[in-house]
Amino acid sequence: MSYLKSLPAETTLLQVFRAHPEPAKHLLAFHETLLRGDSPFTTGEREMIAAYVSGLNSCDYCHGIHTVTAEAFGVPAGLLEAAVADLDNAPVSDKLKPVLAYVGKLTRTPSRMTEADAEAVFAAGWDENALHDAVLVCALFNFMNRMVEGIGIKADAAYATESGERLAEVGYAGLAKFLDE
Repeated sequence: MSYLKSLPAETTLLQVFRAHPEPAKHLLAFHETLLRGDSPFTTGEREMIAAYVSGLNSCDYCHGIHTVTAEAFGVPAGLLEAAVADLDNAPVSDKLKPVLAYVGKLTRTPSRMTEADAEAVFAAGWDENALHDAVLVCALFNFMNRMVEGIGIKADAAYATESGERLAEVGYAGLAKFLDE
């Protein structure tokens, strides 16, 4: 239920963006750059990081939508739920597992990050650009999770599927075109 009384009780994030288009345009442009631009990570891997962080934060809205989007870009169904439940035993690749461990620690206990955490990512074959991108996706989705939860946005599984599929199809830049509707 939305805490913004000027919006419907069952408000979606897109409705919030339409009500506040100026910050939304910049936010969506940042999403587009970070999640669809050049990166050592595939689009699916970046959406996986977004969904994983959202799952750790118990933000069902973002976790649901970005899980669907990640799966549309090739992440196996069920992998995100398994990773959120138990990363050590989840069927995540050995190369990606340290990245998820890193963003997990950054989400849960940011003041406890160490050089050893970064070294684990590098030891898995990632470079500094990858670490930078992982940190930015993590930070962005911690921000988005707090925005969604702070405004009181909720959605059911059907909406998560619809929104996640739309996001996979049009990207974040495509969502910006919906702001004027």
